[in-house]
Amino acid sequence: MTQTAEYEIVLHLDAPREQVYAAWTTPGRFARWFGPRIFTTPADRVALDVRSGGAWQATLVGDEGFEVTLHGAYREVAGPGRLVFTTGDPDNPGDAPASVVTLTLDECEGGGTTMRFHQFGVNTDQEHAEQARAGWLEFFERLAEHLAVHAAPSQSAPSQSVPAQASPSQSASSPAMSSQATASRATSSKVSSQPAA
Repeated sequence: MTQTAEYEIVLHLDAPREQVYAAWTTPGRFARWFGPRIFTTPADRVALDVRSGGAWQATLVGDEGFEVTLHGAYREVAGPGRLVFTTGDPDNPGDAPASVVTLTLDECEGGGTTMRFHQFGVNTDQEHAEQARAGWLEFFERLAEHLAVHAAPSQSAPSQSVPAQASPSQSASSPAMSSQATASRATSSKVSSQPAA
């Protein structure tokens, strides 16, 4: 029986919405934060065709030449406020984990951006969803650091960071990392598991 699970991460980033959106949609910037800290994501191994129906792909490179390529497609592009994309192919996943991610960026009164990240996973149990969530938390910690450096090059540390809640190796098998993973300060999260309809 196919299992599904979903969760949401909500966090505040000290950067304008346009900058957060650019970090998600510009290959050179995406490469700076996407992936666990033990990997690098070379900019020339990132392809983002940011349009409805366009594909995305990123190759993470680890020690001794180990590589993992993550990919999916954009279902909705409404920048700078909303992106909907897949990891893997949730419409035809076979036995592999896949998911649909909905990213919403809202301007905050007084500055900054509230980022809402919702992931619905296919072939995913609750444990796998928790690993994916932990992986995205690490990714988004790196995103916050990237945005802080981009906004203030002289600043050596981000204004916000969150301790990683899982090791990078755990996120590598998540629905996110089988199709991705990670985040910063989660102000709300929900994880639920249910059989697929």
